[in-house]
Amino acid sequence: MKVCIVGGTGHIGANLVRMFRDENWSVVTVSSGRRPIPEGAASVVHSYRRGDPEWAGVLRAISADVVVDLLGADVPATYEAVKGSARHLIACGSIWMFGEPRVVPTPEVTQSPCEFDAYATRYAELQEVNARSRRDGMPFSAIMPPNICGPGKIPLDALGGRSAEMHRAHSKGEPVTLPAPGNTLIGPCDAEDVARGFLLAALQPEAAAGEIFNVGSAYALTASRFVAVYSETYGSTIPIEWVSWETYSEEISPNPGANFHFRAHMCPDISKIRSKLGYAPRYTPEETMARAVTWMRDEGIV
Repeated sequence: MKVCIVGGTGHIGANLVRMFRDENWSVVTVSSGRRPIPEGAASVVHSYRRGDPEWAGVLRAISADVVVDLLGADVPATYEAVKGSARHLIACGSIWMFGEPRVVPTPEVTQSPCEFDAYATRYAELQEVNARSRRDGMPFSAIMPPNICGPGKIPLDALGGRSAEMHRAHSKGEPVTLPAPGNTLIGPCDAEDVARGFLLAALQPEAAAGEIFNVGSAYALTASRFVAVYSETYGSTIPIEWVSWETYSEEISPNPGANFHFRAHMCPDISKIRSKLGYAPRYTPEETMARAVTWMRDEGIV
């Protein structure tokens, strides 16, 4: 079998290439060429973007049995390009696309209007392509990860970003400011566990067809526990200064893309992918955060 992984040199993609190679699949990555090609994969260098007139030709020339689109820049165009040739298209979304959760663990259904325009557009497109695929009889699946962690990328910090400077501050035990009472749930999930969801969908196309699946860790951490894990991992004591949400969102972290981590629960319900595809995360949130810190130390980031 041949798989094309769009974005195959990134955080999820590098893990996914290895997993497909372990299954003896032929792997072709499509990427911008800025990152090294994972071992065992062929490569096509192409900067995939919305409205790209060359995109269909790129995918048709690869002629893969399964296409995994980790970037999601234009899933409808990807679908049209591979319809009739590929046996399965699997796209990547995010649990943020469901909007601010009303229940936790959060199932794969709309919770409230998505506040982020790019995510809202991509979510509408995933739903549109899923409906179209059912009519066409072309298997399509979407995988919705939470906050992605683990080796290979700077993990979420206690200000809602991915800042090396913030992590250096965490390692020194410098205080952080969070909105009280600190019970918002944060669900770091290892990139390897996210990749496993895509692999399982590819290996079981009949069970995965027409489904939108959450992936994630077995449980989430409260914001205060999230900071405590960094304290334990770095061997420091990180004090927390508590403020109101108004103060936090207006003065401490006014960027909605950052402060949303400490406002909206991120605890996906993974029961559907567990029951349908046999998904089981390998790493706990604490373990994946520790893996990310070890990687940063090895890379000289902290």
